[in-house]
Amino acid sequence: MAKVKLYNMNHEEVGSMTVSDEVFKADVNEGLVHEVVVAQLANKRQGTKSALTRSEVRGHAKKPYRQKHTGNARQGSTKGPHQTGGGVAFAPKPRDFSKKINKQAKKVAFASALSGKFAASEIVFVDEFKFDEPKTKLAEKFMKDFNLNRKALVVVSENNELVTRACANLENLSLQLADVLSVYEVVKYPTIVMTKSAVKLIEEGFKE
Repeated sequence: MAKVKLYNMNHEEVGSMTVSDEVFKADVNEGLVHEVVVAQLANKRQGTKSALTRSEVRGHAKKPYRQKHTGNARQGSTKGPHQTGGGVAFAPKPRDFSKKINKQAKKVAFASALSGKFAASEIVFVDEFKFDEPKTKLAEKFMKDFNLNRKALVVVSENNELVTRACANLENLSLQLADVLSVYEVVKYPTIVMTKSAVKLIEEGFKE
């Protein structure tokens, strides 16, 4: 069990806590992390884009003008890809982009991603994350106190309306629940802030 510093909302050290080696000090498998992230992004794709081919556009196969003596290139139809209003060459069609992710592979990749962040000191642990008012300036103060100049993700154990409203207008501060945190989100954000209760929830879920 690794011991880490615990901070309050004002970036004051208020104690320490232990985190599971199984989750935060696992071997980093970058290849597996990449594979899972690619799969998760692919599974988000709708795959609904579509365009008409030359056989599907409205029109007919009649020659638009005679073959010779016009000064133009010969044409057999107005439905070709090079014609205005013609079909699309190699037109995209609806398809399923989803990729299957092995449950165990996802679990290992999740621990690997968190361990990589932890080793790089890119995870900050706080005792709680809450505001007394839904004010953006309070969330901005939090970012300033913790020197969060780039995008950061705050992982909490449960929804809080005041917190959600306070962070809603900040482009560089995002919220996520611990029980739905993904590998993609872990690697996407330069800094991750985790509450004490969120860490406990993640560790309990990892044992299942």
